[in-house]
Amino acid sequence: QVQLVESGGGSVHPGGSLRLSCSVSGKLGEHYAIGWFHQAPGEEREGIASMSHSDGTTYYSEAVEGRFFIARDAAKSRVFLLMDDLRLEDTGLYYCATGYNPALRLWEQVYDTWGQGTQVTVTS
Repeated sequence: QVQLVESGGGSVHPGGSLRLSCSVSGKLGEHYAIGWFHQAPGEEREGIASMSHSDGTTYYSEAVEGRFFIARDAAKSRVFLLMDDLRLEDTGLYYCATGYNPALRLWEQVYDTWGQGTQVTVTS
């Protein structure tokens, strides 16, 4: 059974950086992806980045492309979300998730296993 645990959230000023980590336990099948999602206060959860577990291909939403980067360790047991140039609107809960997703879509419904989330607060 796959389990995901996020860590690394915190409070930063605008323009700052954070690194979130998603620890993956259990075996992921071929064509599975790890996705990162952001839920701003009072808003729907939205997908922002995804990575193929097989070959490491990545995909980003327009909201974060060029500022956020998804990476992983060599053992594929941790997936990171490197967040630069953070903005006030990046505040919220961040979740990692996994599911069968060869197209690396950022649709919530293709992901069936979720972590508990970690809070990021960007405040001046």
